[in-house]
Amino acid sequence: MKWKSIIGLVAMAGFAGLLLLNFGSQVGGYMNFEQAAQSGSQAHVVGSWVEDRPTRYDRTANVFTFYMRDQSGTVRKVRYPNPKPANFEQAEQVVVEGQMNGEAFAANHILVKCPSKYNDAKGLKQNASHSSGPSSSPQNTTTRQ
Repeated sequence: MKWKSIIGLVAMAGFAGLLLLNFGSQVGGYMNFEQAAQSGSQAHVVGSWVEDRPTRYDRTANVFTFYMRDQSGTVRKVRYPNPKPANFEQAEQVVVEGQMNGEAFAANHILVKCPSKYNDAKGLKQNASHSSGPSSSPQNTTTRQ
């Protein structure tokens, strides 16, 4: 190999290593609230919105607050420095990315998983395909005399 190729490969490997090192330190992975509090690093917490607790949007501070129950059952207040995400009330599941700040979770991003509008259409299509099976389709019969 030429020495320029070797230097290029080493530079690319070094850049890839730095990229992985930086990305790995920024996001701690999926955790519950307790694990996120212990780690002190960025985390993804999966859970659901606690509907019987208050939600609030402060326009002057541009902060949306709500309560979320993680998958282990722990409820924490979540502060999000943006308006309430679209379809928040219809969410089956909520994923917040951020870190614990005292007793509250400071979210940088919120992902809302809503029921798919295609589930109903898919169910109707499946029911139609089952009802239009061989018994309901016209049969081609020939009679001999």
